[in-house]
Amino acid sequence: MKKFLLLTAFCILLSACAPQATATQSPIEMEVLAPPTAQTVTPLTSGEPLPLTVMTHSSFAISEGALAAFEQANNVKVTFLNGGDVGEALNKAILSKDAPLADVFYGVDNTFLSRALEAGIFEAYASPALANVPAEFRLDPENRATPVDYGDVCINYDRAFFAKNELPVPTTLGDLIRPEYNGMLVVENPATSSPGLAFLLATVAHFGEPGYLDFWRSLRANGLVVVNDWETAYYTNFSASSGRGPQTMVVSYATSPAAEVIYSEVVIEQSPSASILGPQTCFRQIEFVGILAGTRQRAAAERFVDFMLSLTFQEDLPLQMFVLPVDPFAILPDSFYQFNEYPTDPAILAPDVIAANRDRWIQEWTDAVLR
Repeated sequence: MKKFLLLTAFCILLSACAPQATATQSPIEMEVLAPPTAQTVTPLTSGEPLPLTVMTHSSFAISEGALAAFEQANNVKVTFLNGGDVGEALNKAILSKDAPLADVFYGVDNTFLSRALEAGIFEAYASPALANVPAEFRLDPENRATPVDYGDVCINYDRAFFAKNELPVPTTLGDLIRPEYNGMLVVENPATSSPGLAFLLATVAHFGEPGYLDFWRSLRANGLVVVNDWETAYYTNFSASSGRGPQTMVVSYATSPAAEVIYSEVVIEQSPSASILGPQTCFRQIEFVGILAGTRQRAAAERFVDFMLSLTFQEDLPLQMFVLPVDPFAILPDSFYQFNEYPTDPAILAPDVIAANRDRWIQEWTDAVLR
């Protein structure tokens, strides 16, 4: 799920981390027909490697081994083009669609999907590997955008603070406006941050209109803190991460607790943070890959889409980007079971609904919270 987008700080040095796999299914139980079978891949050419440019958002990461396996099997040389945050990267892809900067674009999520499809930046491609992807992730019936991973944007809380103060952890979004939680929550601005936008969408899905604005006004009156980006919210404001921040709750990800353990400077048996997982308290982000219209490397681009749905990549991405694979047969690292919990009822909005209202919701939020 996300995406999502924005876990750059957790991706540092990840290529050195080897996942300890477990033969358990993904945390979300999904119905599929049969496990994937290995297919023989033949190189696209016997001559010089074909060049392939892949535009990504700034949080993209892949292990050297996984990338080398793709390049060698297909005789392709991949160049990655960092497009910035999701919205920024999508803008670049749209503005350059008549002379595309890349052959493939990875990282557009369900909060921006309709915009990408309406702009016509993708060519349709139905990867054979889509047969094993659950229908809930396949949001484009024309297969212009192929789902790759997902994640849940949730509120994370400081375990030690709540235990020490014998304060019950909020279980619903509505709990957050209670006076005992005054000044404890930091969120990201949805106009500048992907997780901030995802959390705004969760409140729209949960409270509806105009109820979501009433909720945000109440949050503001209850000492809400707003910052521009996830890095500031998590590493400066959140007490469980920095140990010094003034806020004990932060908008982050359901996979953040495992990241805290993996990156701890000392061995710890429990993450200092956990996620609030009540009904519709988290928003599910789904990330997609698409072949950019006008590519001169169509065959290589198709191979790369297939590769992103292969078990090699699907099992590589959890510890690279702290997101979850869309293939339910992909084996997760043990830490994703030990230290993460996952929502059973995440908030979801249809991409066309988001596209029709996103800008208005952000403006209404800005008027209600920042002015």
